[in-house]
Amino acid sequence: MPPRKKKQQKVCRNCNRVVDGEACVVCGSNNLSDDWAGYLVVIDPKNSEIAKKLGIELPGRFALKVR
Repeated sequence: MPPRKKKQQKVCRNCNRVVDGEACVVCGSNNLSDDWAGYLVVIDPKNSEIAKKLGIELPGRFALKVR
């Protein structure tokens, strides 16, 4: 059985959120990029110093750098 190809996840260029579809469900943008680096999962943004520093207010998956 041949190995499966992983689907490249896309990232919203506006809010850096990793998205599964063709548009960001949070900000509604369809300006997506597949050229990104770094992966951050925020579970509790109110108690996360990193989320506060990055301006993240909602839990989710985020890219650290989007090109």
